[in-house]
Amino acid sequence: MTPILQTRTPLHFLNPNKDALVADFVGKPLNALRTPAFIVDRAVFAENCRKMHENARSWGATFRAHLKTHKTVEGTKLQLVSDTGRASAVAVSTLMEAWGVVQGGLVADGTVKDILYGLPIGLNKLDDLSALHAEMTKYGGTVRILLDHLDQVKFLEEYERKQEHPKKWSAFIKMNGGLKRAGILPEPVSFKAFMRRVFASSAISVFGFYTHAGYSYGSTSAEEATSYLTGEVRLTNDAAAMAMEVLAESDNREVNNQPFVLSVGSTPTALSATAAAKLKMTSILNGTLELHTGNYPMLDLQQLHTTLIGHPQISQKVLVTVISYYPGRGSDGQDEAMCDAGAIAMSKDTGRIPGFGEVIGKSWKLGRISQEHGILVQVPPDPESGRTDPTLKIGDTIEIVGQHACLIAAAHSWYYIVDSDEGGDKVVDIWVPWKGW
Repeated sequence: MTPILQTRTPLHFLNPNKDALVADFVGKPLNALRTPAFIVDRAVFAENCRKMHENARSWGATFRAHLKTHKTVEGTKLQLVSDTGRASAVAVSTLMEAWGVVQGGLVADGTVKDILYGLPIGLNKLDDLSALHAEMTKYGGTVRILLDHLDQVKFLEEYERKQEHPKKWSAFIKMNGGLKRAGILPEPVSFKAFMRRVFASSAISVFGFYTHAGYSYGSTSAEEATSYLTGEVRLTNDAAAMAMEVLAESDNREVNNQPFVLSVGSTPTALSATAAAKLKMTSILNGTLELHTGNYPMLDLQQLHTTLIGHPQISQKVLVTVISYYPGRGSDGQDEAMCDAGAIAMSKDTGRIPGFGEVIGKSWKLGRISQEHGILVQVPPDPESGRTDPTLKIGDTIEIVGQHACLIAAAHSWYYIVDSDEGGDKVVDIWVPWKGW
């Protein structure tokens, strides 16, 4: 196999200094902040985390917190430890997140004991992952990887043969449940052939089977989300059953995790993971259940559309300033206005709810966006959500809930933290996310 040049996470990547930001901003009212500003309500964030621990416990599953939405030390702690539960397993979407967990002291203090790199393994990142593996091992922790192609297996073997102390990588097999984003299809002949090769590998120990029902974002009821969750379980369970058939013929039975872990979840399906949902599963499980999800602490308009949450559960918003006003310019003679937040601050993601964001308390929405500014358009009053005030003028600071919290958060260099249990009108902390790859 052609050698692949290795790359390392740029840990010297310049991140803002939290202490300086805290000194500058904590105690200030929101109207004193430069806009656009990303605001997170810590109390709501924490309550969402507590409820997810309840869901996992009532569903009889362990829990793995995905960190990709917030990418912070503080948010990770809230995801893993609450009044109703405790977990120590996380998934990350970048190695910068993984190293942020380590450098933030969360491995040394025992908060995080298990890190899954949540993409099919990048072959140019093995040196970096090996260094992470060594660091985790020092504290009794584990690094896990995702596999979905035989070339990944071959390269891992070649890589480990060159090491002074070869190791086995703990791996989830990523399953494609129809999203066509990543994963291997559960077609019996090809899947069993894949598993025979994996089980025979000197570089891999199979930990379990992993899938993500991203299509569940189209859910509009708990029943629909539960059906997606059941489908995730069925997919990983069937994969485990086929793997067990192959493993029964293998000489490497003892080096693979037993029972296999069946890791399922997305925010909509995880929100529907209850004891009642588990009763609807009729098949005998060929492993133990693990629930993984990441958007749920913040939430957004895409999640609101599923009807599994309400406005009070959304913990994030973007504070913006109205910078111009255009009477009668909109459709049907409605007024429009301009704000200082556009695609960079709000992302260009859309959803089933029209527009790029809803203005809190106002009968306006973010209807169009350019790079650094957005056009606000009037909408009919919505008493159910409290969006009834039609007034808007130049200089107003308003709050917008956007479509996709993960991408919105990624645009901001730090988050202003408020706490509705403490009034919610002043900055109480600053969270600095891990930036880069």
